[in-house]
Amino acid sequence: MSWVSGQSRPQSGAVLAAVRRVGSKAAGRHSALRRSDWLLYAAAIALSLLGTIVIWSATQPVLVLQGANPHAYLLRQLLNLALGVILMLIVSALDSRQIRLWAPVVYVASLLGLLAVLSPLGTVVNGARAWITLGGGFQVEPSEYAKLGLIVVSAMVLSDLKPGQARPGYRQVVRATVLCGIPILLVVAEPALGVTIVLVLLAVGLIALSGVRLRWLAAMIAAAVCGVTAVVKLHLLKAYQVSRLVSFVNPSADPRGTGYSAAQARIAIGSGGMHGTGLFHSRLIAGSFVPEQHTDFIFAVVGNELGFTGSVVLIGLLAVLLFRALRIAARAQDQFGMLIAAGIAIWFAVQSFVNIGMTIGIMPVTGLPLPFVSYGGSALFADMIAVGLLQSVGRRRNVFSGLASPRPAAASLPSPSRCLGPELPRPPTGRRLCVASRYGWHFHHRQRW
Repeated sequence: MSWVSGQSRPQSGAVLAAVRRVGSKAAGRHSALRRSDWLLYAAAIALSLLGTIVIWSATQPVLVLQGANPHAYLLRQLLNLALGVILMLIVSALDSRQIRLWAPVVYVASLLGLLAVLSPLGTVVNGARAWITLGGGFQVEPSEYAKLGLIVVSAMVLSDLKPGQARPGYRQVVRATVLCGIPILLVVAEPALGVTIVLVLLAVGLIALSGVRLRWLAAMIAAAVCGVTAVVKLHLLKAYQVSRLVSFVNPSADPRGTGYSAAQARIAIGSGGMHGTGLFHSRLIAGSFVPEQHTDFIFAVVGNELGFTGSVVLIGLLAVLLFRALRIAARAQDQFGMLIAAGIAIWFAVQSFVNIGMTIGIMPVTGLPLPFVSYGGSALFADMIAVGLLQSVGRRRNVFSGLASPRPAAASLPSPSRCLGPELPRPPTGRRLCVASRYGWHFHHRQRW
């Protein structure tokens, strides 16, 4: 008995020492955990959990009437959430320079997914060939990952500047436009009008934020206007898309047809009042009077069962998410990271506005899910990967951050001509390194100091 105890003590001591080393490394000053944006994590997971509960409330009554498992959608969405969190943590552990190297692979993979949808592998749902059925009740929507592919490849191209080049030139703009145009055309062929709107606004927004000259931006806006005009004049929209636009302009034109969904959604939100009817207690939701109430019109369920208060909480969480994304974009160390964070912010903002807008009647019905809230694995996976990208960009630090000591006050900085040690050759960035000064390792800007 004593022999076993004697053998187990060194092993337990080694395990405890290993745990301490891992804990100290995780809690270190430059660890990934310390530099993570925990408010961003909290907002994303809170939105996902809120959406999961609302999906359960929206689907349980119908499943009970059908004699099916009343928790089927709940269990699936919880599985989607768990897998999404894993993907988010994996992507957040990557360095943004690694993401830049993988950007072409992500872009090509998204194009292959869009091409697979247009092949016999694709499945038509609600008039659009936008899904690939995997079996077991699971489907993949490649257009959700096309948003990620477009963002990373556009950021890579528009940040590929030559030494001394302050803004993207003709070649970068043309390359970015062509690379963005390919997935947009493939999505138009499905057709998926809502995703097309998001992709077009993403492309225009990223090119505008990259610092291009105003004439290029004006030319892109003119081209977009000409494209919309051509679509209308040549009757390229499908019949159901035209009907949705007509119902948006004139809601009373077909209240029992194409205008039914939007009308029922407004009734559901209006009847929710200040605090709502309560989860699992709404007759409108239990009777499925709102079509697609667990996906496209999930905000109607929130407004009806949680009322104005719940709707404000949901919109507040989305606002926190957007604010943290914009904060990361403003503090990004390079243009590549700035464009990725800004592109994700544009994506979430446009999609949230369109989804909530079509529910309350200020936008046409386009079939866009509400980020993190609507039911679906593909959308949730893409949203979580986007949060991982934001974390990766936000943790990016200067290469010399581990060596540099805190910068002293500006008044006490030595001038470039009074370094106390030998001077290294000037690097290509226009800086020089002063070695062996009493302040440690400091970069001296020749123009400022």
